[in-house]
Amino acid sequence: MSTSKPLRQCAALPFRVVNGRTEVLLITSRETRRWIVPKGWVEKDTKPDRMAAREAFEEAGVTGTVVKPPYGSYRYSKRLTSSKAVTCDVTVYLLRVEEELADWPEKDQRERAWMTPGAAALAVGESGLVEMLLRLALPAS
Repeated sequence: MSTSKPLRQCAALPFRVVNGRTEVLLITSRETRRWIVPKGWVEKDTKPDRMAAREAFEEAGVTGTVVKPPYGSYRYSKRLTSSKAVTCDVTVYLLRVEEELADWPEKDQRERAWMTPGAAALAVGESGLVEMLLRLALPAS
């Protein structure tokens, strides 16, 4: 019996504060159109926080400042084909959005939407990501 090691991804959780309220930016996945955060495979020569920022630019069309250390992590099953899936460990970085671009590399492949962390928690499917969004929804103490 072989157990394969989970594959590693980095994600950005883009956010902004408007009138004292935190909003997060979700995007749709390309194939199933589920609401997700921008993420991509870890690359050997790229630091994870820089990778998360790059994914936010390519997939969501936003740039900004990555908040370190990572905000959290979660595990999910990524469907590769109708009969094959892999387990992925995702490290999530908050990204304070400074610019929202009108044009970006994956603009024609995805939708993006700003929402409250609570609404985003209801929209996403990964339970670990739900927990992070709900943490963002809590008032700072």
